[in-house]
Amino acid sequence: MCEAEFVVVVFDAELWVWDARRADSWTFVSVPAEVSDEIRELTDGQRRGFGSVRVRVALGGSRWTTSIFPDSRSNCYVLPVKRAVRKAEGLDTGDVTTVTVELIDL
Repeated sequence: MCEAEFVVVVFDAELWVWDARRADSWTFVSVPAEVSDEIRELTDGQRRGFGSVRVRVALGGSRWTTSIFPDSRSNCYVLPVKRAVRKAEGLDTGDVTTVTVELIDL
């Protein structure tokens, strides 16, 4: 799951819309609980505003740098997936996709 020189995780996740911002169609995937726990341990003391962690993401042919954010309801990190990425990859809410996340700034 993790590489020795840098931390990379790969997982499958379903796209979902944040209920509080449904009208804005903010779409996310949830980082699995066991991976979220590992990230929390690895980044202890190195998190940014709102507990976020900077990451590089690969989803299909799309690549970008963003942050993942802790979700107190699920106790997992969540990753925002921009509309441009969803469009480029032909994804919609409810679709399951493979996501690669590399932690940066460790």
